This record gives sequence, structure tokens and C-alpha cells, in this order.
Amino acid sequence: MKSNFLKYLVLVIYLSLLLIPIYWMLNISLKPNLETQTKITYIPETLTFESYGKIFGSNQWRLTFLQTFAYVLLNVGIVMLVSIPAAYAFSRHDFWAKNHLFFWLLTNRMAPGAAFALPIFILFSELRLTDNVLGVSLAHCMFNVPLAIWILEGFMSSIPKQIDETAFIDGYGFLGFFRKIFLPLIAPGLGVTAFFSFMFSWVELLLSTTLTSVKVKPIAATLSISLSAAGWDWGVIAAAGVLTMIPGAIVIYFVRDYMVKGFSLGRV
Repeated sequence: MKSNFLKYLVLVIYLSLLLIPIYWMLNISLKPNLETQTKITYIPETLTFESYGKIFGSNQWRLTFLQTFAYVLLNVGIVMLVSIPAAYAFSRHDFWAKNHLFFWLLTNRMAPGAAFALPIFILFSELRLTDNVLGVSLAHCMFNVPLAIWILEGFMSSIPKQIDETAFIDGYGFLGFFRKIFLPLIAPGLGVTAFFSFMFSWVELLLSTTLTSVKVKPIAATLSISLSAAGWDWGVIAAAGVLTMIPGAIVIYFVRDYMVKGFSLGRV
């Protein structure tokens, strides 16, 4: 009984420490800048939604959110479309240099983004893929595809090959088997993979800012517009931070069941 109490106590303390920055950001977003700059208040003395009003009333902020959603969702779609057949090939077939190729994919994910920023910018400039949604989506695939293949290959390898053979004997074609039988079996892996791809693309800053300038801006980079001659608009920055967490929370809500299974069964 005592040990259970200590476990719950440690868990509560740990979660409280994690939630402090989120609470403080929400606190700053709900009070005027003067109160933020002149005193420390744990609950806003003057409750105001002015910072959120500035964001929702600004065409630039709305466009930034929409553009970020566009390239993030496009990236997730491309990643899933590419990684599912690639992971299936790694899990079901033996071919020359299979292990070396798999390791090479992982090294791309482990390398820092700064190492790829300049080559990607030069290449995408020649292909005229800078400052548009497609270019940012493709750049993020360089890091998301290896991770997605690694996660999905673990799920697929855990499914016996006899299932494939049995389905083919029963008269299923490959596409029918893959869509009706195989994909439902790896649904937890699909949910986990989509979640990680979404979150990386949503918060990634270096490649997004390198490949964009005027037409397209990632939400993380747009936070800098809050800097003016009067200084930082802390309320707007905090409000934007709160709003940028909402999509991630929504994604987690819809894939929570898959994530629990994914963390327990897969490579995550």
C-alpha cells in the first residue's frame, strides 16, 4: 500500500513539473503585457483575451496556421504512402544489402537538420520548390520517412508470414489482402507513425525557415512578428504557443488507443 502511494506521489509530482510551463504560458496569454512585465501573478489580475483577438483578427496569423496545416498534412500523407510499402518490403523479403540499406535510412534520421539545410536549399531552388507547401513537405520527408519505415517494419515483422500465405491461398489478390487484412493488423503502428510524422513536421523550424521566405511561413517562425519597436508582445507569443499545442492534443486524442498499443507492441 505504501509503495503504491509513493508511486502515485512521484507520478503526480512529475506530471506537475511537466505542466508548469504549459500553465505559465496559458497564464501569460490571459493577461495584459503590462502585468506580465511589472509583476509576477500566478492568476491573471486582469483577465483579457486581447492576445487571442490579435491572432484571430490577423490575416497573417490565420494564413500561417493554414499553410502550416497544409504542409504538415501533406507530409504525413506522403510519408505514409512511401513508408508502408517500403516497410513491407523490409519485413517480408530478403534482398542484397538489406541490413545496410536499413541502417543507412536510420542514419539519415539521426543526422542533424543543419547538415542538410544548405544542400536541400540549393537543390530545391533549382527545382523551384522553395517558398511553397510542397517543398517543405518533401524536405520533412527526409527525416520522417526513415523513422516511419523503422516503426512500421517492427509492427509488420511481428505479424507471421503465414497470414500472407493463407490469404493468398484463400483467393485474395495482393491489394485485397493488403487493404482488408494486413493494414487493419498494423493499425496501431499506422497511428503511431502518423502521430510522430505530424508532430515533427508541426514543430520543425530549421528546414521550414530555410525553404520559405514570403509566401509560406511556418507557425514557429511567425512568432517573431511579435517583436516590434516596443519590444516583445509576450501575450501574443504565449497565445500562439497555446494555439500551436491544440492540433497535437487533437491528434493524440484520436490516435490514443493506437498509440497505447503501439508503445506496447512496436518499436516505439
